[in-house]
Amino acid sequence: MPITPGVRWNSRTRPRGALILAALLALSTTARASDTPAEQEPISYSSPEVDDPVARLQRRLDRGEVQLKFDAEHGYLRSVLDFLKAPISSQGLVYSKTSFQRDRIAPETPRAVYFGDDVYVGWVQAGEVIELSSVDPQKGAIFYTLPQQETERPKFRRQTHECLQCHDSSLSRGIPGHLVRSVYPDPRGQPILSAGTFITGHQSPLRERWGGWYVTGTHGSQVHMGNLIVRDREHRDRPEKIDLTGGANCTELGGRCDVAPYLSPHSDIVALMVLEHQTQMHNLLTRANHQTRLALRDERMLREVLKREPGERLASTNSRIRSVGEPLVRYLLFADEAGLVEPVAGTSPFAREFASCGPRDPAGRSLRDFDLKRRMFRYPMSYLIYSEAFEAQPEPLKEYVYRRLWQILQVGETDDQFPRLTDDDRRNIVEILRATKPGLPEYWRSE
Repeated sequence: MPITPGVRWNSRTRPRGALILAALLALSTTARASDTPAEQEPISYSSPEVDDPVARLQRRLDRGEVQLKFDAEHGYLRSVLDFLKAPISSQGLVYSKTSFQRDRIAPETPRAVYFGDDVYVGWVQAGEVIELSSVDPQKGAIFYTLPQQETERPKFRRQTHECLQCHDSSLSRGIPGHLVRSVYPDPRGQPILSAGTFITGHQSPLRERWGGWYVTGTHGSQVHMGNLIVRDREHRDRPEKIDLTGGANCTELGGRCDVAPYLSPHSDIVALMVLEHQTQMHNLLTRANHQTRLALRDERMLREVLKREPGERLASTNSRIRSVGEPLVRYLLFADEAGLVEPVAGTSPFAREFASCGPRDPAGRSLRDFDLKRRMFRYPMSYLIYSEAFEAQPEPLKEYVYRRLWQILQVGETDDQFPRLTDDDRRNIVEILRATKPGLPEYWRSE
């Protein structure tokens, strides 16, 4: 964990050196008291108090306000998706063995993944449990399983250590987070790790996406790793030589796997693109939240040891906030998005259903409106700016993000770090947010 990088050691600081050293030792002791930053105060990831959509649903179940419906074919799946607002059209089918139910996953029997704005649901054929991850605005990704046996009192069981082996690591930006992984799968669905893997977001080129996933949709001459199985040793050793055109522009999966057991016959390319953006956006929000709260904690401890009254923010704290705030701003604005060279179209109702959720401004514009010709969205500002995870950011971090967005979105602004933002983009984003985003700073209202 970074420890007050703004403190400089020189002859002038030596009279207070013992106090500063004591503060640093106190912070180091706090860090050693737990395995990861997420387990430290004030995050306390493993504490039982959580407030995510699955936990809220469980509380409603416990109070008898709602009931989950069970069916013989899919267990509690349909009912869970309804309550958690994860549409069937969001379904993606992944056949790589990258889940703890890996023994039931193969190219013939892929795992189905569904998602809503703050929840992810996994289902496998004949699986003992439904897998879920859900966003707690303060803690990040919270993991659950739901046993697939009918009972009067269904219970979502929180999972920690097994899930966090992958989901609290460098793969998830060092916080409890979400992953969309692209691999080279063999005929059993086993990832060929020696060939390399990719963690994908909207910045990933298409040719690195969806290895081990089925993909339905059209995308012209652009290629991706979806619908691919590596069968010969030459390609295992030289994956860059694999011809990816065989999995391109697939509009139905009937010849690749039996889709009858699933809620949908699709693994829609547009849904997969949104899934990738959303998982990385959630991770950046969690990282910014955690690191800012830890920075503020460290600042309070330093002030106590140095007997300083609360006042102007320490330079080290500002630096730590900036270090997580700037990547968040860039991702919100799709600054590093991999562009499209030809139009992309899905095969399911996902794009229409997703865009219909709004909100919309008086001119009918929404941050959920798709482009899918040169980029993913028509207006390059993430819809997750409306999310609970964004609203839960500590005030100093939100102040930084809002100020930077306002600076960047001024019409006529020339910022070399955001060369793709046109004046029309800037104008549209500001007007949409003014009309639809509660809590904007007052200076956003000025012309």
